[in-house]
Amino acid sequence: MSLAHPLIRLALTAASRNRLSVLIYHRVLAEPDGLLPSEPCAEEFERTMRWVKDTFNVIPLSEGAEGVKNSKLPQRALAITFDDGYANNATVAAPILSRLGLHATFFIATGFLDGGRMFNDTIIDAIRGFEGTTLDLEPLGLGRHATASLDERRQAIGAVLDRIKYRLEAERGDLAERVAEMAGVTPSANLMMTSSQAAGLARCGFELGGHTVTHPILAQVDRVAARREIELGRQCLEELAGSSVRLFAYPNGKPQRDYTKVSAMLVRELGFAGAVSTSGGAAVVGSDPFQIPRFTPWDVRPLRFAAQLGYNLGRARPTYVA
Repeated sequence: MSLAHPLIRLALTAASRNRLSVLIYHRVLAEPDGLLPSEPCAEEFERTMRWVKDTFNVIPLSEGAEGVKNSKLPQRALAITFDDGYANNATVAAPILSRLGLHATFFIATGFLDGGRMFNDTIIDAIRGFEGTTLDLEPLGLGRHATASLDERRQAIGAVLDRIKYRLEAERGDLAERVAEMAGVTPSANLMMTSSQAAGLARCGFELGGHTVTHPILAQVDRVAARREIELGRQCLEELAGSSVRLFAYPNGKPQRDYTKVSAMLVRELGFAGAVSTSGGAAVVGSDPFQIPRFTPWDVRPLRFAAQLGYNLGRARPTYVA
């Protein structure tokens, strides 16, 4: 049974009534990558986007956030978003979206533009490039990890990231660099967008959204630091886009663990029109427009993607941070 089967489309149409689905991506790869099996390649992404276009009304996220507030969500509403600011968003994903006439919002952590690198990518590069069968990170308190096979390297990446993800920002960055040194690897310096690529997305009609400067976990920083990160990130993007930045994505984005009610109130006070989390579910009329949930389409196999999206539509979230 294909994704075009009328029963599948009918079921998803019924499930999406008065609800807003928001897809979240990070990378769209030029070619498949065995160390990043959950990230779609260009061919997979285009196939999925063609089906999304045929099945849903793809709208700008700003319209979706407004619809949640004013009870005017169109039937089968869906928005597409990207987080962090990877260069392949501009070089691989955006051309596909433009060709299909689909809108998307790109949430960019501005401190990594023009040659920056996020700590998780330093870890991935270090373990990818390590020439050996066991990476000993015990001196850093990060364990010993088998690296003889692709599967072992994937497991090693997950284990190391789990151990440092919730360290303080400066500490996790330092640890990631030390992992790379111990692995004998010089990490990539071209993973993230350039300023001109970000500006080019805006010129092509896509929307840029705030994602802070250095991607801190907002629940771990005080209000002054959080405000500075959010404001400076937005200021940079507005200069690049030549227009106002109205939407925000919480770094990491899990309610209460990564951001709090105070974080959401701050984003509202700063004049944003809406904000998104990484908590699964669909928004409904009456949902908090500053805590719009998003669905991560991990499985690119067509029928499984459709099933996951249908399940996600059934998880309506009016609000969830008390």
